[in-house]
Amino acid sequence: MTIRTAVLPVAGLGTRFLPVTKSIPKEMLPVVDRPLIQYVVEEAFTAGIEQVVLVSSSGKGVLEDHFDSHVELEMALAAKGKDELLQLVKDIAPPQGKSISAVRQSAPLGLGHAVLCARPVVGNEPFAVLLPDDLIWTDGSTSAVLTQMVEQFDEIQASLIAVMEVSPSQTNLYGVIDPYDPELDDGNDIIRAKGFVEKPSPEVAPSNLALIGRYILTPEIFPLLANGKKGAGGEIQLTDAISALLEQQSVFGYRFRGVRYDCGDKTGYQMANLALSLQRSEMRDELLPFIKKQLADWS
Repeated sequence: MTIRTAVLPVAGLGTRFLPVTKSIPKEMLPVVDRPLIQYVVEEAFTAGIEQVVLVSSSGKGVLEDHFDSHVELEMALAAKGKDELLQLVKDIAPPQGKSISAVRQSAPLGLGHAVLCARPVVGNEPFAVLLPDDLIWTDGSTSAVLTQMVEQFDEIQASLIAVMEVSPSQTNLYGVIDPYDPELDDGNDIIRAKGFVEKPSPEVAPSNLALIGRYILTPEIFPLLANGKKGAGGEIQLTDAISALLEQQSVFGYRFRGVRYDCGDKTGYQMANLALSLQRSEMRDELLPFIKKQLADWS
């Protein structure tokens, strides 16, 4: 089984970023000079994904538009001889043989419901799920996270969820994996799951390995989502369906290589902008003196 399709749930209202998200989808907020959605779409295509499915909602058409051709802009750039910018714009479109489409999530019924909405496009195949809020940065020496996960899936042929270590005091902010054998899994990249616990308090958390927004799931997840069982917040929770999937087949956590920025949070979003700006040599020389001055002024 190969992974051909990636599902991107993008129907949310982005209320934590109001008022800007009143008129601009959160997924279009820029990190340096690219919107969040572009980072995850590029990650998907780099991993060999052939079709990206946006699970969208009313007012989110700009997400599809971003990846479409803009003839007037391209003609204007060509006429002015701005070849580098022209190529930059053209490169946003999906590479040859790859596609981006959208399906509607008619009601805000949770992440599990959003994934279920993509079932007609995914079909009876394993697929990836990427949450655009989670921007995971890897340098040139490390493959993008979904590429890492596809390589692991090729070996184990089982559902796989990205995990990362968090402070034990922060387990109540995340879904957490319950390792099948903590001693065997300690320090390993692949961790067999016995279960998953949604936002456990530190004193009862089975581990400090938090679930992060990258999944590879087998198609057996769809009937479990389709049963309509609602979990926390009256929504269809993806974590609940994955827990039920464990009764049928093995599910694994994957300790990925890379730095994750929570761009669904204002502070995490600013951290991502700062960190990725410093990766740019043309920006770093001006930013570093500015940052040092700001730190001196605050000290």
